[in-house]
Amino acid sequence: MLIALTGATGFIGQHLLHFLPKRGYRLRAIMRRSISLPDGIESVLIGDLTRPRNLAAALEGVDAVIHAAGLSHAMSGFNEDDYRTVNTEASISLARAAERSGVKRFVLLSSIRAQCGPTAHTIQTETNEPQPTDAYGRSKLAAELGLARLDLDWVALRAVLVYGPGVKGNMAQLARLARSPLPLPLGSLQARRSLLAVENLAAAIETVLGAPGPLGRPLIVADRETLTVGEMIAAMRLGLGRQPNVFSFPAGLLRLLLRGTGRFEICERLSGPLVARPLALTDLGWIPPIMTPAGLAGMMQAMAGPR
Repeated sequence: MLIALTGATGFIGQHLLHFLPKRGYRLRAIMRRSISLPDGIESVLIGDLTRPRNLAAALEGVDAVIHAAGLSHAMSGFNEDDYRTVNTEASISLARAAERSGVKRFVLLSSIRAQCGPTAHTIQTETNEPQPTDAYGRSKLAAELGLARLDLDWVALRAVLVYGPGVKGNMAQLARLARSPLPLPLGSLQARRSLLAVENLAAAIETVLGAPGPLGRPLIVADRETLTVGEMIAAMRLGLGRQPNVFSFPAGLLRLLLRGTGRFEICERLSGPLVARPLALTDLGWIPPIMTPAGLAGMMQAMAGPR
């Protein structure tokens, strides 16, 4: 199969550039600007995805598209219109071009935020009614709904927070916290969170590329295990060859302390639950190769480099 990939310069895209060719796929990177690519990977420059050039040539002979480009929720300075233009309208335009070019499957890297907010007090599956709470989530859901109106076989992967070497955003902040030498008062935070190893996401993409069609639906992607934030820190520190050094501190006092210092968002991120179950993807035969504690430890080892 010849796969067209957008977002090749991003964290997930960079991993796919190396993963997919190893699995026997031919890869064509659809690029905004020229960058160095691994040997054997084609590239086509189209400029800004909201005003693309050469799109028909970029999609010629392509069997499937993996659309990983877009604005993330971690990016600052963007408003609702920006998210709609890039994440919704440009995605649908690309899918229309894929439809005209005879592409067999369109894989949109969506987000669990298309379904819920940063926390959720019920276990999330595809049967939950989507209730995004911010511009990013609304833009992803709107892109999914736009794809559903096309005569094109599509699938949207609603990924939870992805981690792996080179990660940015919330997970990078947590990794920095784990690298600190200080004992951390996080043992009393018992809310469990779903995470997603970038290796497991890549395996999920391979699963939907090869699944019998049509799919035409969103699928949740998450590791099978759920961890508390203290367990995440412990796994990361074990990857660095250190003791977890996480202790209990009254959760209510910790929340008050974080709120009192103006860190409400951090408080919500650390203490709120978000458990997602990838039931439909598992039914398609997806077997995640990485378990979460081992994945977090391996991420820290890779980021630390050779000892």
